[in-house]
Amino acid sequence: MWLVAVISIGFLTDCLIGDPVWLPHPVRLIGGMISALERICRSVFPKTPAGERVAGAAMAVCVLVLTAGGTSAALWAAAQINRCLAFALACILCWQVIAAKCLKTEAMKVQCTLEKGDLSEARRQISMLVGRDTQRLDAAQVAKAAVETVAENTGDGVVAPLLWLMVGGP
Repeated sequence: MWLVAVISIGFLTDCLIGDPVWLPHPVRLIGGMISALERICRSVFPKTPAGERVAGAAMAVCVLVLTAGGTSAALWAAAQINRCLAFALACILCWQVIAAKCLKTEAMKVQCTLEKGDLSEARRQISMLVGRDTQRLDAAQVAKAAVETVAENTGDGVVAPLLWLMVGGP
């Protein structure tokens, strides 16, 4: 019951607040950790296909151990102080890994800009969501890119986090 409550509160908080730009996002922190680990692995492991596979496996294990271990340690420490503090921290952690509102907000910006007829601004906005060159896209292609991004990132930013939260908790 605790897990369902924590995930539900985290999801509802995301729906209401989204991802404030002033708050350091865990995904950015993990990305920074991955960049640092990559530099270390590239200097330690041989620059061969086998060495790169081993380095990649080592990085994957390190990222999983450090993120899960750090999260578990933080939740344990909070529980030692106060169970309500641990509950609140668990809710915050759940909120931070779900990206439903942010995804909706960014896609709606593109839609509103297209409805106003500002194709160059819509191209700029969609360029922040997709990895492709957007400068030559027409309005229909910008709209298609937004729909594809929402569809793709719903799996990565909503469904997968909810699934893994149910499996392993925050």
